[in-house]
Amino acid sequence: MEGMEGRKTEMSNFKLTSHKAEVLSAVKDKKARALEIIGGKAESYAKKLCPVRTGRLRNSITHQQRDDDTEVIGSNVEYAPHVCLGTRRSRKKPFLRPAVENHTEEYKAILKRVMSDDQ
Repeated sequence: MEGMEGRKTEMSNFKLTSHKAEVLSAVKDKKARALEIIGGKAESYAKKLCPVRTGRLRNSITHQQRDDDTEVIGSNVEYAPHVCLGTRRSRKKPFLRPAVENHTEEYKAILKRVMSDDQ
């Protein structure tokens, strides 16, 4: 046990400092940056898929971060759901859901790249 006593003395010279707040803040910032990039990509894909008659619907497509974990893509044009989901008189022409679902691997790669970036 002689060797253990010496180690205790050496260890008592260390001071531990928590950097939890800084780490959590950095993770939150990186996640927000990744969501912004992903939202922009999804918006771009949706605009490419959106049917165009006048351009109003396509121009209304935007993305926005709702909270720390959610990026929302959509349109505020009142007839957007009718175009996406269809009606009795018109077939559906989805553009929002495919913009998200068809690119999940790309979005995962963006999240991984941004979260592992040292900046």
